[in-house]
Amino acid sequence: MKPSALHQWLLSERPESRRQAALGRAYAGWRGFAHNRLALLGLAIVLALALLAALAPALAPYDPTVGDLQTTRLLPPSAAHWFGTDDQGRDIGSRLLYGSRLTLFVVTLVALLAAPIGLLVGTLAGYAGGAVDAVLMRITDIFLAFPRLILALAFVAALGPGIGNAVLAIALTSWPPYARIARAETLTIRHADFIAAVKLAGASPLRIVLRHIMPLCLPSVIVRVTLDMAGIILTAAGLGFLGLGAQPPTPEWGAMIAAGRAYVLDQWWVAAGPGLAICIVSLGFNLLGDGLRDALDPKGADGA
Repeated sequence: MKPSALHQWLLSERPESRRQAALGRAYAGWRGFAHNRLALLGLAIVLALALLAALAPALAPYDPTVGDLQTTRLLPPSAAHWFGTDDQGRDIGSRLLYGSRLTLFVVTLVALLAAPIGLLVGTLAGYAGGAVDAVLMRITDIFLAFPRLILALAFVAALGPGIGNAVLAIALTSWPPYARIARAETLTIRHADFIAAVKLAGASPLRIVLRHIMPLCLPSVIVRVTLDMAGIILTAAGLGFLGLGAQPPTPEWGAMIAAGRAYVLDQWWVAAGPGLAICIVSLGFNLLGDGLRDALDPKGADGA
């Protein structure tokens, strides 16, 4: 199939199959996304993060957890150590590369845990209505009443420090916004004609929610998850800064900033490297989220 014919086939107003319709929607969304240069920049940053995380063992010139206190302690940036060394004589560049793996692990795992919970709670509340909706939304409001970092601190204090408990704590504090979005989407479509037709066909309420409502709510939730990635990174860094996330000598960006705060005036590079990494990656996820919002939900983007 020639490119022009493929283009016409994908953008056909009368698709002949579900597969053609799905591919057409994806292609139209990509075209809108590709016209946003800032969104492409955000995508490039996120892909670079994933690439650096995957290739960290090959790219890192030094061991991220072992240093030499006698000869390499607090060295400034140079040809041998591009980002300098820390107070333990460890190469900061190598620690940043390995820290990218931990950052990507945290945001991915939090998204995989929090998004399905929020999507399920929101769609169930919106479709069931009544007492079920009231109870689920009041629980959601309780979680939303506390700042995410404060609530995560409370969960980590109860569970104990460590990267696993930090991920679980962040996930437990991240699902309420997704539930609100999913509920709002469900309220707009639960009385649609196709839902009534599915009911008449004998589908159970659970099947309607799982097979027909949740897929329609998914794009909005994906956009919100992408926009929340920066907040997840900052929350994880905050827990690491306070010593409640990854434990030494694991290279975690927040913990690296905490270790460098004692040297911020004279050996500024110790905290500047991980701080810059957090800033760039957070910016990348924000730009990517804005682009996905414009591509997947142009009506919401116009009204924002």
